[in-house]
Amino acid sequence: MRWPALVLVALIVLLQYPLWLGKGGWLKVWDLDRQLQAQREENRKLETRNAGLDAEVRDLKSGFEAIEERARYELGLIKQDEIFVQIPQK
Repeated sequence: MRWPALVLVALIVLLQYPLWLGKGGWLKVWDLDRQLQAQREENRKLETRNAGLDAEVRDLKSGFEAIEERARYELGLIKQDEIFVQIPQK
């Protein structure tokens, strides 16, 4: 009676191996699902960044206010007859 039980257990183990550890097994599926979720999160961050850059480009193309603001902030430009006051940071 013991041999048929051992044969059945061995057969079940052999049938379960591809399901869990094979090429398309559950462990591989779980790993790929984790990678897919991480890639989706990265894509969401990049889409948000791209939307911000697109809005900035449209703003720079449409008017001079954005160009002037950027020139003042990044290059320190001032208009004629303006007084520039610099306050040191503590």
